[in-house]
Amino acid sequence: SVKTPPRITIPDDTTTTNNHQIQSTPDRSNSINPKTTSPAPRRPPSPSPSSSRAKPSPDRTSSKKKSPEKQSLLDESSLDNPDLGPFLLKLARDTIASGDGPTKALDYALRASKSFERCAVEGEPSLDLAMCLHVVAAIYCSLGRFEEAIPVLDRAIKVPELGDTHSMLGQLDRSIECYKEGLKIQMEALGDTDPRVAETCRYLAEAHVQAMQFDEADTLCKRTLEIHRVHSAPASLEEAADRRLMALICEAKGDYESALEHLVLASMAMIANGQDNEVAAIDLSIGNIYLSLSRFDEAVFSYQKALTVFKASKGDNHPSVASVFVRLADLYYKTGKIRESRSYCENALRIYAKPVPGTTPEDIASGMTEISAIYESFNEPEEALKLLQKSMKLLEDKPGQQSTIAGVEARMGVMFYMVGRYEEARGAFESAVAKLRASGERKSAFFGVVLNQMGLACVQLFKIDEAAELFEEAREILEQECGPCHQDTLGVYSNLAATYDALGRVEDAIEILEYVLKLREEKLGTANPDFDDEKKRLAELLKEAGRSRNKKAKSLENLIDPNSKRTKKEASSKK
Repeated sequence: SVKTPPRITIPDDTTTTNNHQIQSTPDRSNSINPKTTSPAPRRPPSPSPSSSRAKPSPDRTSSKKKSPEKQSLLDESSLDNPDLGPFLLKLARDTIASGDGPTKALDYALRASKSFERCAVEGEPSLDLAMCLHVVAAIYCSLGRFEEAIPVLDRAIKVPELGDTHSMLGQLDRSIECYKEGLKIQMEALGDTDPRVAETCRYLAEAHVQAMQFDEADTLCKRTLEIHRVHSAPASLEEAADRRLMALICEAKGDYESALEHLVLASMAMIANGQDNEVAAIDLSIGNIYLSLSRFDEAVFSYQKALTVFKASKGDNHPSVASVFVRLADLYYKTGKIRESRSYCENALRIYAKPVPGTTPEDIASGMTEISAIYESFNEPEEALKLLQKSMKLLEDKPGQQSTIAGVEARMGVMFYMVGRYEEARGAFESAVAKLRASGERKSAFFGVVLNQMGLACVQLFKIDEAAELFEEAREILEQECGPCHQDTLGVYSNLAATYDALGRVEDAIEILEYVLKLREEKLGTANPDFDDEKKRLAELLKEAGRSRNKKAKSLENLIDPNSKRTKKEASSKK
């Protein structure tokens, strides 16, 4: 199942994908399950304990007399003009680009920062000021004036929280860029092993996790752990936090044994520091790993340990208790105990129906989304839909929840598809795709799977041209993220071949199927039942085209020509 972030807290679930083919049955062709966790945006650390502000330096750019126009432009009283800051910042960038020297650019950037500061709304972070301060800090570093760059960078990261702000707006790609820029300047000013560098590495790793870029997150989190080992005491809280994030990354990559090792070490560190509630949260994550490894008895033991602590410390009706009930419901369903599973679902829903003070809408929405997946497993799609719609209502207008809402909409699309409401399914997928594009997840494997699902809905509505475009985009993404031999990618190949057949592009369909069969024969084996279906479809197409199979398949780069002439054929793709 495909899992997407239901909340912005760090804890427990992974991301896997399961794709579908046009010719498959409804039960096999709809299994998007958005249930993943992603770390909460956190306040980036200040790169320096200094709270001093960068003061504009005297005008050193020229001893020549300025023209009256420039003198008026740069006059202190004109800095209150909201149009002046962007103009001065552009001048600074243009000066750097023209090679006129960093000193003159620094003067423009400092004056721009002062203008942005004067025009900023009190109590609200100014993204323009933050970006300007990044430019000032970069110029200081280029001049070798690192001591002056540190307090400026401190303001650039600490005051407006630029990376977190972009993350809260759902702009993960811009959030990552801002964190990278801040990290680069920090490392130039402070060195590679400063503890403040470790903290920024961690925030950047969390942003990569939110964007489902787990390899990049893995590298950054390992660097953070190494720095904290040097500067922190053994079994420190910093090390425990690093290991919990590493466990999340390992779990998402399918390395459950490594994830379990990190969680056990994190639990020992929390025990040493007397953090009982955190130990219980880690026990919940450990139970999830045991469940993924089908070690059910150990999973139950971990869940029960967490449940005992949560009930004692937070009360019987706290959402933390409900979260354990949801995990137990999932476990009992997987072990065939349907009655117990349903009972735990109902207990969790009772808690969510009357939340205790302090419960966030995100917690309730996350729990309901997970329960909806269990009801889907009960083959109760209408009940699952109701829970997803409640989750959507709770998350409306909540900042930083675009990826979460997109995941819920994708799930709703699957539910609509299952009950034959294809127009509503297409609408839900379309909305999810738009949000994922806007949030910077347009290159993730999950995005590719959602495109594939939207294509399936379009096929049912006889929008074959649109379906072909969606399958083509999904193919490109999944080839890049998963490789050509992954089941998700193979499923899209098969869908695309069927769509080309429906469009009358028989030669294109034949070439794709020949490529897929060659992959299965040479690398994956022929035991998969899809192999026989694809072989039969290929034989039918070859008979229609009046030729035999070409055993030497072409490179996939030459299979799909986006400029090929498309002729519409009044037939739907095979099911």
